[in-house]
Amino acid sequence: MQHFRLSFVVTAVLLALAGWWGFSHGGSAGLLQALWIAAVLGVLEISLSFDNAVVNASVLRNWNAFWQKLFLTVGIVVAVFGMRLLFPLLIVSVATGLGLIDVWHMAVNNPDEYARNLTSRHAEVAAFGGAFLLLVFLNFLFDEEKELHWLGWIEEKVGKYGSEGFAILVTLLAVFGCMSLVPQERKLSTLIAGVVGVLVYVGVNWFSGLLEEEESDPAVGKLISQGSIGGFLYLEVLDASFSFDGVIGAFAITNDVVVIMLGLAIGAMFVRSLTVFLVHKGTLEEFVFLEHGAHYAIGILALIMFASVEYEIPEWFTGLSGVAFILVSLWSSIRYKKREQLESAT
Repeated sequence: MQHFRLSFVVTAVLLALAGWWGFSHGGSAGLLQALWIAAVLGVLEISLSFDNAVVNASVLRNWNAFWQKLFLTVGIVVAVFGMRLLFPLLIVSVATGLGLIDVWHMAVNNPDEYARNLTSRHAEVAAFGGAFLLLVFLNFLFDEEKELHWLGWIEEKVGKYGSEGFAILVTLLAVFGCMSLVPQERKLSTLIAGVVGVLVYVGVNWFSGLLEEEESDPAVGKLISQGSIGGFLYLEVLDASFSFDGVIGAFAITNDVVVIMLGLAIGAMFVRSLTVFLVHKGTLEEFVFLEHGAHYAIGILALIMFASVEYEIPEWFTGLSGVAFILVSLWSSIRYKKREQLESAT
């Protein structure tokens, strides 16, 4: 439980803030409502982002203690205030042409209008997040260096003949498909958002690879020998891609931007603690197909994000589809381990 101690402390503080905010705007009834909604949003964020934690752990396990702590401290500040508060404000600012201060007043004083402006940009948000997440999945699928293949020879063949260039091609085709689902006046902005998602993924990967090449240079120092700024940025953008749909979906529960931020922050904190727990306990080494299941869940989430620009897809389906892949990969991992033990015993 020591890995989650900080999360429980932060949760208590955030729930207290949510209760104070609710009480100041609606008395005792507002306090109870704010506490309940914040708790529900926290649980929703955790259920939707478990696969995110697994993928984070697959990257984080090679980092030293400094970068792990940075991810859990600075990273959570970026995730909470940057991605779950500031970024939605920026989206509405761009959509309306208003300044950030004016948008904040809109969010607090006229939450219905704020929610309407934010959800009106769902297509662009979905195109960006879907493109980034699809590239995460495809580049894992096309990794020729993987020694274990969850789907056997099929996955092995795909990994052999796939490449990063082919992953980009498939993703751009998916972006064009997403663009075809939106009205004519939104097509260009949706296409641009999807292309930016591809560029961000490629840019972060390039930056991370550049730092890895510099690791042999003593002048770079020990800080990036087992972690890097590029990797940190990669995880933050990955978290952002997951959080976009959660932020917009939260408005189906409440229009209170402060309660949304506090509730999602609770979930984000537990996801980060879960990531560190998976690293320290060696869970990915114990359950060898867990990383595979998480990436397939990410692939499904990317397709859901693309489809959501036209079709109403309930949050429970999104969450359960990811959980299903995780559970099946755990089952496959247990079977694989038992089979290995039987073979070694004979």
